[in-house]
Amino acid sequence: MIDSPYENGGSGETGKIHVYTGDGKGKTTASIGLAVRFLGAGGRVFFAQFIKGPKPSSEFNALGTFGDSFVHKTYGAGRFVKGHPERDDVERARTGIAECAEILASGQFGLVVLDELNCAISAGLLSADTAVAALTAKAPMVEVAVTGRGAPKAILDIADLVSEINPVKHYYDTGVKSRKGIEF
Repeated sequence: MIDSPYENGGSGETGKIHVYTGDGKGKTTASIGLAVRFLGAGGRVFFAQFIKGPKPSSEFNALGTFGDSFVHKTYGAGRFVKGHPERDDVERARTGIAECAEILASGQFGLVVLDELNCAISAGLLSADTAVAALTAKAPMVEVAVTGRGAPKAILDIADLVSEINPVKHYYDTGVKSRKGIEF
């Protein structure tokens, strides 16, 4: 049932939980790289974005060419959540984690990316316990990537791989604005 490269002569391992966190640029980019690699190996990818809104970044134009093998869905309004979140932000995140929990458990995708899930938890849109419950109920062969700053301890505790991306130098600091094809 799982459309995963494991079925095509892989190692027979169970799917792992990856976490890409930290204050540096590149967490979503790392998960997109993983998605491209997975698609190239013949797998199917579900890419969920919490916080980010319905207007997709340029990379999703390219990933959309994979047809049914790549599904992208956003659960954010496309704005930063500061202070007390709005009801709409909470509802979007709760809908997102419920849908993602079903997808994780179903095994219909070999890789599920939960982009900025950590940020949704930090912003108070959903609880770490809810996210952990969805992640730990995944079908055994499903690989998962969770991104976002400030990964909570509960997510780090269940992860098999954690990469922390830290800034050393960034051109934003010199006033360079976001550029199409590079940042979005």
